[in-house]
Amino acid sequence: MGKTIFIVDDNTTNLTVAENLLEKHYRVIALVSAAQMFKMLSNVIPDMILLDIEMPDMDGFETIKQLKSNDQYSHIPVIFLTGLTDPINEARGIELGAVDFITKPFSKPVLLNRIKTHLDIDELIRERTAQLWRLKNGIVYMLADIVENRDKNTGGHIDRTTVYMEILVNAMIERGTYAEQMRDWNLSSIISSARLHDIGKIAISDFILNKPDRLTNEEFLIIKTHTAEGERIIENSMERTGDAEFLHNAKLFAAYHHEKWDGTGYGYGLKETEIPLHGRIMAIVDVYDALVSERPYKKAFTHDESMGIIRKDAGKHFDPLIADVFSQVSEKIRNAKV
Repeated sequence: MGKTIFIVDDNTTNLTVAENLLEKHYRVIALVSAAQMFKMLSNVIPDMILLDIEMPDMDGFETIKQLKSNDQYSHIPVIFLTGLTDPINEARGIELGAVDFITKPFSKPVLLNRIKTHLDIDELIRERTAQLWRLKNGIVYMLADIVENRDKNTGGHIDRTTVYMEILVNAMIERGTYAEQMRDWNLSSIISSARLHDIGKIAISDFILNKPDRLTNEEFLIIKTHTAEGERIIENSMERTGDAEFLHNAKLFAAYHHEKWDGTGYGYGLKETEIPLHGRIMAIVDVYDALVSERPYKKAFTHDESMGIIRKDAGKHFDPLIADVFSQVSEKIRNAKV
């Protein structure tokens, strides 16, 4: 009896009937309104929701809209309960994300079979999705390793910036920094895609990447093209694969992580909030890692020295709001295990 099912219906008789039919097979939680359901969701995430359409205050259609708009709940399969067989309502429900309709009064065999079928489908989809996610992550790690293994001067940079990025993004969410823009972010996808921010270095020659001295002005101009090259590489991948969300995030990191708040960065010379949020976040973790790391042309700065530089450049190089959050979690950054 491991699976949990919410039954949401303002009619207590319907709730009692459904509970009696299902309680030997599932953990059943009966709820008399959408408001009660959303309150319960803060404590329990069910495997399925049986949702009545005709309810006062908030009907089933509005309820499923709110469910599907929240990343935390959007994966939960919803079966509508209805006393009416109306093709228009059924079409609307399917369009909003319902997986099926069950008519009232309930037939025990129909109710059990429909629930089992959709739970089995949902489990299969989750397994396949997890497999695809592991495959995607494996490819991302492989590509990031290719870049890192070519650039001998920045060993471990991608792993370190990924850890710093996760700390910073979680801190921004906790503090409500740019909350509206980050509301629908899939954090796993965001953090993983950030590993590709330097993918454009694939197009830079080994001589320049691994030069043991300071770059000449001409060589630095070539290095600066890695943001445009990264954007181009990822756009080409998007055209071939159609993976909009993950690669779109990766493209924003690759193209904009060297922009500066005051407009003096590259490759587009954007300023302030013209710079996509992805780029403004990566700019700080990228520079911090460069500061605390030894390079052929400089010694490593201490953590405190690096934080001093970041605070000084807030409002010039860095988004001041994000720099403030980074400063607040600086001890977590200092002690991060990479």
